[in-house]
Amino acid sequence: MKKIGIVIAIERELEAFLKSNYEIEELSDGAFTCFKTIINENEIYAIKSGWGLIDAAMTTQHLISKYNVEIILNFGVTGALDPSLKVSDLFYVSKCINYDFDTSSIDDVVKHQYGDLKDMYIYLDEELIEILKELYPDIKEAIDASGDMFVEEKADKEARFALGCNICDMEIAAIARVSFLNNVKCLSIKCISDEYDGDGSDFEKNVRTSADKAFKLIDKFINKIN
Repeated sequence: MKKIGIVIAIERELEAFLKSNYEIEELSDGAFTCFKTIINENEIYAIKSGWGLIDAAMTTQHLISKYNVEIILNFGVTGALDPSLKVSDLFYVSKCINYDFDTSSIDDVVKHQYGDLKDMYIYLDEELIEILKELYPDIKEAIDASGDMFVEEKADKEARFALGCNICDMEIAAIARVSFLNNVKCLSIKCISDEYDGDGSDFEKNVRTSADKAFKLIDKFINKIN
């Protein structure tokens, strides 16, 4: 049995978890609301972080500190930076960058790189990724540009794509960074809600169906491990 935390950004994504057939207990954690269930004998603690890196970091640390989770999972929707990507395409995040982070003017690092890392990327857990790929061999790899902005303008998409990133979101860099600092394994599954030519209206149209698809794979993953 493992203790697993799930960080979910917004209510419309959380719904995919809450409407599952599992018996879910709501826990009051002061500023947070956490949801506990059992999947394949694993203790699951799911929490809605809210938008952005600060809230995602805070809730990830809360799951680690209060519930001693051994694994942090994240699922949700994402925007496409690559024009070839389509709504409902599923990805695992192999690595990500904090697009808003830059100390290169004063430290011996490149833009977006943390001083304790070998390059600009925050890497997610390879062992968990291999388990996921056994379940879903066709799943695609994503490199995520993460930051505190909903990316809608093409110029912003092009700048992130130029770094080698093919999707963007507002949470995973914080989730992966906090997991790394706590020596906790981290895995993220993303599903496209808005394409390269899309905007906020496409996100609103597709967020629930794309989140449902991402959660179904997370559910299968949890049922694979114990």
